[in-house]
Amino acid sequence: MNILVTGANGQLGQELQALAETYTAFNFVWADRQVLDISNEKEVNHLLTQTSFDYCINCAAYTAVDKAESDSETAQKVNVDGVRYLMNACANTHVRMIHVSTDYVYHNGQNTPFKEDDATAPKGVYARTKLEGEQAVLESQAEGIVIRTSWVYSSFGNNFVKTMLRLGADRDVLNVIFDQIGSPTYARDLARAILDIIGQNPTKLEGVYHYSNEGVCSWYDFAEAIFELEGISCEVSPIETKDYPTPAERPPFSLLNKAKIKEDFGLKIPHWRKSLQDCLSLLK
Repeated sequence: MNILVTGANGQLGQELQALAETYTAFNFVWADRQVLDISNEKEVNHLLTQTSFDYCINCAAYTAVDKAESDSETAQKVNVDGVRYLMNACANTHVRMIHVSTDYVYHNGQNTPFKEDDATAPKGVYARTKLEGEQAVLESQAEGIVIRTSWVYSSFGNNFVKTMLRLGADRDVLNVIFDQIGSPTYARDLARAILDIIGQNPTKLEGVYHYSNEGVCSWYDFAEAIFELEGISCEVSPIETKDYPTPAERPPFSLLNKAKIKEDFGLKIPHWRKSLQDCLSLLK
């Protein structure tokens, strides 16, 4: 089975690469931005017509949430136009798509875990363009699913875990937001889930799914757990979102209900603390 991975040098893309040798039935083509700029329609069409793929895992995205507020044109090109180009090419070449999206599409005041058919309410350029990218997948003639995820971290790239480790080593006290609630996602767990879904080669592949690690926490709780597991003595002080203003608004509550993906694909999802421990062990 031949699989194209776009955005291959991002956190999720690198985790897919780290797992690749354990999925011997798959042949991967790793396409970072230098190999494939998904916002270039000619490049997309050329690659998908020159090579025979069974699946595309789209990890490519404009993820600079705050920068997107002043760079909406680039966010639109990558998160919307690029996804549409990929989907059109997939439709023409009979490639099945797994597209990764975000919990940022939910910003509607709900305080119970979001199900896939709950109302979306994106705020800001990043959230809006990611939702429009989802719509490009769902409206395409190609087969494909959208997987919304949240609070992604990894042993690769830049992320909250690495930032906390760096700052915790340098400071005695650190202010962290306590009134944004969700669940972290270890990118390796998400990568494994995606490859397991492809391995099942389901007869029907459509719609939206949720994936994050099990459990619930705030960013404050997440930071406390990082320091606890690493034996870092930095004190974590809880602050409100209003005390840490950013150009883009974050969802105050974006906990994802994962019942659908577990039922449809038989996935077992680890608790976020267990996965955090696994990631910290790798970082050592």
